[in-house]
Amino acid sequence: MDKDKYTILKDYFGYTSFRPGQEEVIDAVLRGEDVLAVMPTGAGKSLCYQIPALMLPGLTVVVSPLISLMKDQVEGLVDSGVPAAFLNSSQTPAEYNRTMALLLQGELKLLYMAPERLGKGDAARISGSAGIPLVVVDEAHCVSQWGHDFRPGYLDIAEFIGAVSPRPVTAAFTATATPKVRQDIVRLLGLGAADPEAENSQRRDLFSITTGFDRPNLYFEVQKPQDKKEALLNCLKTRKDKSGIIYCATRKAVEEVYELLIRRGFEATRYHAGLDDDERRRNQDDFLYERKNIIVGTNAFGMGIDKSNVSFVIHYNMPKNIESYYQEAGRAGRDGAPADCILLYSGQDVRINEYLITHRDEDDGGSLQGLTEHNRELLRQMTYYATGSDCLRRRFLEYFGENPPDYCGNCSNCLTKYEETDISLEARKIISCVFRLKQRGRSFGKTMIIDILRGGTSEKIKSSGFDTLSTWGIMAGEKVHRIRTIMDYLIAEDYLFQTSGEYPVVEMGKRAAEFLKAKGPLLMMLPKETLPGPAGTGAGPEGTSAAGEAADTFDEALFTRLKGLRKRLALEAGVPAYIVFSDASLRDMCRKKPVHPGAFSAVSGVGAVKLEKYGPPFMELISEYIKDFA
Repeated sequence: MDKDKYTILKDYFGYTSFRPGQEEVIDAVLRGEDVLAVMPTGAGKSLCYQIPALMLPGLTVVVSPLISLMKDQVEGLVDSGVPAAFLNSSQTPAEYNRTMALLLQGELKLLYMAPERLGKGDAARISGSAGIPLVVVDEAHCVSQWGHDFRPGYLDIAEFIGAVSPRPVTAAFTATATPKVRQDIVRLLGLGAADPEAENSQRRDLFSITTGFDRPNLYFEVQKPQDKKEALLNCLKTRKDKSGIIYCATRKAVEEVYELLIRRGFEATRYHAGLDDDERRRNQDDFLYERKNIIVGTNAFGMGIDKSNVSFVIHYNMPKNIESYYQEAGRAGRDGAPADCILLYSGQDVRINEYLITHRDEDDGGSLQGLTEHNRELLRQMTYYATGSDCLRRRFLEYFGENPPDYCGNCSNCLTKYEETDISLEARKIISCVFRLKQRGRSFGKTMIIDILRGGTSEKIKSSGFDTLSTWGIMAGEKVHRIRTIMDYLIAEDYLFQTSGEYPVVEMGKRAAEFLKAKGPLLMMLPKETLPGPAGTGAGPEGTSAAGEAADTFDEALFTRLKGLRKRLALEAGVPAYIVFSDASLRDMCRKKPVHPGAFSAVSGVGAVKLEKYGPPFMELISEYIKDFA
C-alpha cells in the first residue's frame, strides 16, 4: 500500500493527529525494530499496529487473548474498510473455512488469533501461506506468571514467531506492567532477538516506550460504607442514563447485585463463568449493543472490550491487586470523556481475596505454585490503596514506577480535607487489646477486636471471658469505622501485623513494643470535611458523578437525536453502536454541526469509508435539527 501513515490515519480511522507515543511506535515497526509499548487503556494502542499492517506487504498476525476482543476489533476494522478477520473457537466450520480461504488468497491484512490456536496446526498453515512481516502480541503481560492475567498459551507465541521465516518484527503491547513483568515480556517473547535462519544475523533493535499510566479524565474514589448495597444504589441514582460496569469478586456476589438492580428497576445484565456460553454471549451483546446500560460481572468480563462510552466502573469488591484494579477501572472513559472509577471497600474484601489467592476461584483458572506469597503482597498493596489517606492516583502511579505529584485534584482523597490528628491514645488501646489477647494465647481478626474494645456482649465474648480483659469496653464511645480506620493505619505502619490465610488475625507488629514504651504523639491524617470538586470531576465521598458533570459543553438535545440515529444504523448493520461512531464523534458533531461532506469529514473519527457509509443520514439529521431550532 503506497499511502503514508497520515493518510491512512485520516482515511481509515478519521483522525488528523497522533496521540502521544503512537507515531514513535509506528515508525519503530516500519524501521524493522521489535517493540515493547506500555500505554494506558484509551491511548490508542491498536492504531500503533493497524497502521503499519496497512503499509507493510503481506499479513499481520495479532495474538489476542479473548474472543470478544477479536470480534470488537475486527468489526471496527471491517466497518472502516480494512480487510481483517479472526480465527477462534467461536466460529462454525463454514466461517473458519471462509476465513482460511481469504487468508490463502492473500485478501487479508490483519488476522486475529487466540494464543491457544497457535498449537492447533493453524499456525503452520498461516506461517507457510503468506509473508508475515509483523506479529503483534496484545495484552502482553499475559505471558508473565508475575502478571495478573497469566495465560499459559502465551508461552507458545515465541515458538510461532521462530517458525516464521524470515523472522517477523514483533510488537508487544500492554496497559499494565510492572518493571518485573516488562522484563519477562522481553525475555519470553524474544524481543530484540536475532533471526536464527538468517546468515550473519544480528540482534534486532528493540524499541521500548512507556507513555505513562495516568488517565487524567478518570476520577478515582474509595468509599467504605457500612451498607454496600445502599451505597451502590446511591452511586447509580445519579448515573441512570449512563453506561457502566459493576465488578464483583465472586459469582454469588454478581447474582446478588444483579437481582438487586433488577428489583430496583435498573436496565442491567450479568456475566460470569457459571453461565453457559450462549447466555454470556447474549448478555455481553445486550451491554455492547446498548440494550442494557449496566453489566454486573466478575473479572471474567471485560479484557479488551472496546466499548468507548463506559462512563463509570464500580468495584463492589476490592480486586486482588492494583494491576487488576487499574485495568478493570480503566475500561471507563476510553473516549476521553470524564468518567468515574469507584471502589466500595470493606474488610470482608480482604478475607475473600485471601481465600481466592489460596484456593483459586474457578473463574481465575487455577494457580501457580510459588506465587502465593507474591500475590499476598500484591493484596496488601491494594489494601493500602483502599485504606490510605494520600492521593489515590499517586498510589497506583508509584506502583507502576512513576513519580507523580502528591496532589491530583481528581480523586476522593485529594478532595477530602484531612487534618493531622494525634491518635496515640486510641493506638495504645488497640495495641494493648491485641497484647492482652496474646497473653491468653488468643488472636482474632479486626471485627472481634473492635467488639471487645467497644464492650460487646456477644455469647462468644462472654463464654471466652473476654469481658474480663482490662481493655474490654475502653473504646465504647468510639464508632466502628474510626477504630477500623486507625487499625488499618497501624497495620500499614507495622505497629500491628495482619496474618495471611483464609482467616487472617491481627498480631503485634515490629514497632508495637517501641511505641508502647515511647511517650511522644502518634500522628495520622484523618478526614475533616469534604471539599467541593472542580468542574468535570467527582466531588469526593458524596459520589457526585464526574461523567455527569463534564466541563465539556455540547448540544445535549442534538446528541440525543444523533444517538438514536446511530442506534438504528447499528441495528441495521448488526454491529454495536460505538462501531458506527463513538460518543466522542457524536459530541464533535454537536459542536461542529456539519451539513456537507467537507465539514463532516473534519469530525473526529470520520474516515473516508464512514463518511460515505454513514455521512448522509447524519448530515440530514443535523440539517433538519438546525432548521427546527434556528
